[in-house]
Amino acid sequence: MLLKIYPQNPDQKKMDQALKILKEGGNLIYPTDSVYSLGCDLLNHKAVQRVAAIKGVKAEKNHFTLIFKDLSTLSDYTLPFDTWVYKLMKKALPGPFTFILKANNNVPKLFKSKKKTIGIRVPDNPIPRQLVEMLGNPIISTSIKDDDEVIEYTTDPELIYEKYREQVDAVIDGGYMNNVATTIVDCTGDAPLIIREGIGDLSDFL
Repeated sequence: MLLKIYPQNPDQKKMDQALKILKEGGNLIYPTDSVYSLGCDLLNHKAVQRVAAIKGVKAEKNHFTLIFKDLSTLSDYTLPFDTWVYKLMKKALPGPFTFILKANNNVPKLFKSKKKTIGIRVPDNPIPRQLVEMLGNPIISTSIKDDDEVIEYTTDPELIYEKYREQVDAVIDGGYMNNVATTIVDCTGDAPLIIREGIGDLSDFL
């Protein structure tokens, strides 16, 4: 299923279709503020395993990121963090950043792993944030990569749909995305450490 949804004014009927897929343990590809991502309901273990299989990895070993609607429910999944971390995220989010935080005991149980950290995303795109709000908990996120050696990420949703239509329950067409992923910032130490330069410029918020 290809669902065309405009980020500026998401069609509620189509958003409800996407939500139904998530609630029934399905998965979907959706736009963010960087690249297209594949995801599902974090709390549905079978769905998480299916996403991992599509990516060709083991769920317990893959570094999935969690999409939140805002920072209000982070403590459900993370250990307490310093004030500077909260202030930095408050300034930078919503935006094209992935913040690495220490995970609390809920995360290893969800992934049936020994995960000590978790990636946090609040994209500057209303589609994934609204889906999370409607679902009532985070969705997982893993970037859709291109087989092309030159272009790392596919930007055209119709091409993504052609490639993944047999593997996923829906692709949300939110228009062309960037072909640069998020900037990843490790916040588990005493200061922010950029471990991947991406589309977000953290110096704007330091």
